[in-house]
Formats: sequence, structure tokens, C-alpha cells
Amino acid sequence: MPYNDNSFDGGYMLHVGMNIDDKVSLFAEIFRVLKPGAVFGVYDIMRQKDGVLTYPVLWATDSSTSKLSTPGHYTEALEQAGFEISQENNCRDFSVDSFKKMREKAETNQGLPPLDLHILMQQSAAKKIGNMLEYDRY
Repeated sequence: MPYNDNSFDGGYMLHVGMNIDDKVSLFAEIFRVLKPGAVFGVYDIMRQKDGVLTYPVLWATDSSTSKLSTPGHYTEALEQAGFEISQENNCRDFSVDSFKKMREKAETNQGLPPLDLHILMQQSAAKKIGNMLEYDRY
């Protein structure tokens, strides 16, 4: 990253890591630009079980850009980079429930919200959400 060491008071990563293979280098670079004691948060889809994914999914059209990892792998990568894990919140059930509700509304013609992921994904939204919910792996 084109920033000096110890430049930022804090940071977060939102839906990024599932497309980056080398999480140790990613987190090491983030750690480098944060000031000592800074707080850093991660909110990513993470793999919960083994198995083959059906594509496309929300974060990738095919396996070449899907770099899904487990929470344990994230913890190891963060700690190798120098971070100390102070809190972990698993929001999986909340997220899956939200996508299920979105799909149900769309299927029953109750309508989708005016602003949501379907705007970005357009025609592929239903397929991507369906593939994600098909498996209990994330």
C-alpha cells in the first residue's frame, strides 16, 4: 500500500479477504500502516466446512477468484502479521437469514428493496444468492 508506516488510527476490511489468497501478506501490510494499538476489524464470508462450491457466488464468478478461508486461517494470518485478536463475532446465521429473506421476497413477488446487492449483480443476483444458500459451507 502506498502509505507510510504507522499512518492510520484504525481500519476495517469488508468483504475483501475471500478474493485474496495470501492473507498473511495482506494482514502484514495492513498491520504496517496502522499505528501501534490501532483497532482493525474484518467482516468477510468464511468457509465453515469442506466441500466443492457451485459458482457463481456473491464474491466470485468461478474458482479462480474465490479464496475462501476458515476463521482459523484468518486468526493465524492475523497473528502472524502481528495482530492480537481481542474479539470475534460470528455473524454467519444473521447473514444467511438475511439472504434467505431476500430470496423469499423475490420469489413471492413481494419485491426487493430499492437498494441492495441485486442492484450491483443485476441478472446474476438470484443465481449467486441461490448458490451461496444451497450449501451450508460458509
